[in-house]
Amino acid sequence: MLRYSPFLLALLVGYLTYRFSAWRTKKELSANSTPLDDPALLGVLRDMAKALDIPKVRVFVYEIEPVNGLAAPDGRIFITRGLLNKYKSGEISTAELASVIAHELGHIALGHSSRRMIDFSGQNLLRMLLMGVFGRYLPVVGGYLANFVINLLSASLSRKDEYEADAYGAALLLKSGIGLSAQIGMFHKLESWGKAQRGTPAWLMSHPDTKLRIAAIEKLKASWES
Repeated sequence: MLRYSPFLLALLVGYLTYRFSAWRTKKELSANSTPLDDPALLGVLRDMAKALDIPKVRVFVYEIEPVNGLAAPDGRIFITRGLLNKYKSGEISTAELASVIAHELGHIALGHSSRRMIDFSGQNLLRMLLMGVFGRYLPVVGGYLANFVINLLSASLSRKDEYEADAYGAALLLKSGIGLSAQIGMFHKLESWGKAQRGTPAWLMSHPDTKLRIAAIEKLKASWES
């Protein structure tokens, strides 16, 4: 039993780290957010709720300037003040902002936030195993190599989640009567704002390349229309 103690400890540390991070995130979001109150957006959210057969889609505004949307570990949906300001200034439409919310709803519905706890704990254990193996045979660079492998795995899992949330969002937008043009248009605008991680190798990016995401949505659209 004792020989497995380091691995059990690694799992426990991973679990506790994730839980602490989730608690800290919830506290930060609660302290610095307010319910979305834009009438036009609330109307679109009612259409989404009807399509999902749920009473209400609640969205909060997180008071930070970076342009982003967020699916919190506790199941709440947030858009940042920076993103809402883009909408208020007319740079993005109601439908385009709705596509961001639909994507974040996908993360919640598909259980990505909950699964990340398992992924994080597993990656923590794998990191420990790799550091032990690499450190034995490559004492100078073993730790760096182990971290590189884990970062590679984490990025791959994150990209998979993004594709799944994109597809969910696309289906919801169609069912809500919003359509996919807004989602594709939003991707183009995110690209132009520098949202893509330019200069980062594709296999280390946490989000898929924007052009690939657009191509995946257009492929889905073609299959649904055929």
